[in-house]
Amino acid sequence: MNLYVSLIRTGIPALAGWLVTLAAAHGLHLDAQALAGVLTPVAAFCYYTVFRLAEHYVSPKWGWLLGYAQPPQYDLAA
Repeated sequence: MNLYVSLIRTGIPALAGWLVTLAAAHGLHLDAQALAGVLTPVAAFCYYTVFRLAEHYVSPKWGWLLGYAQPPQYDLAA
């Protein structure tokens, strides 16, 4: 279950970053490949950071915007 949660919570911000990049590419007259190479990871990181902090400090319900409303819990004994 934790593997599934961690994959979902990584994939959703990556998807959001890609969508922001697509939107920006249509509004800016820059080389789309260069823009995607820089903007996608930046947008994904910003998306993840905002909603992870909201989940931690405001309400766990914000975790749904990362794909799953609970952060993965890892067994430290393993």
